[in-house]
Amino acid sequence: MKFEYIFFWIAAGLYGVSACSYIFGLISKQEKLFTFGLYSALAGFVPHLASIGRRWMETGIEPFITISESITFGIFMAVLIYLIFQFATEKVRPLGVLIMPVAFVLMGWAGTLIKDAATQIAPALQSWWIWVHIIGAATGFGSVLAAAGLGLMYLLKEKYSAGIYEKLPEPQALDNLAYRFVAGGFIMYGLMIVSGAFWSNQVKGNYWNWDPVEVWSLISWLTYGIYLHLRATFGWRGRKLAWYALIALAAMIISYWGIPFTVETFHAGFRIQH
Repeated sequence: MKFEYIFFWIAAGLYGVSACSYIFGLISKQEKLFTFGLYSALAGFVPHLASIGRRWMETGIEPFITISESITFGIFMAVLIYLIFQFATEKVRPLGVLIMPVAFVLMGWAGTLIKDAATQIAPALQSWWIWVHIIGAATGFGSVLAAAGLGLMYLLKEKYSAGIYEKLPEPQALDNLAYRFVAGGFIMYGLMIVSGAFWSNQVKGNYWNWDPVEVWSLISWLTYGIYLHLRATFGWRGRKLAWYALIALAAMIISYWGIPFTVETFHAGFRIQH
């Protein structure tokens, strides 16, 4: 077995340990399990990085061409954002109860799609815009995943106030944190769309093609734009936006990975054929 696969499955396994630690920590209300989950996620991040780096060095090809690589890179950025936030502020220790199970499930899915042969970008598609496009998408995903996690923390804090929940920030603080992550995700997702349009113009001579992935990406971006609009204009706060962030996450995952996996699009052809 190649070293990149060994690193990949070690990372997936440690993310699974982290996910279980957070879930059982929430059920048993044991804060020590949150700490164990956090450091399991950190331990998994190291072989995750090694897996991406090893594949890149062996092939010399950007590690986000196939759907498997795209999912893997998206989770990489999501876990990176999560770890930075957790070590920068320890106020939301149970946050991984949503983030790490999502990371584990998506890593498992990516593992079933791994291809031995690397996929090369066709010369006609090579552009520095692809880097902006992919990093914008992956960072945006990580941001809105964190926002959804904070939304879940808000709902739990609102319902429970004793034990581990007592140490969570006040609901208003959680709401404000979720808003900032959504705003960041909205900006990065917008950057993904704009860079993708410039990339498309370089490759195909037009900025927009009504590709299903483009349409769903626009829908996802507008979904988070509506979140910001509801908060800024209509004064939505708290429970409504917490549920909104959780539901919107599903639309984002569908647009980013579900559509190119199930529908024959330019993006599917780019990831699989070229």
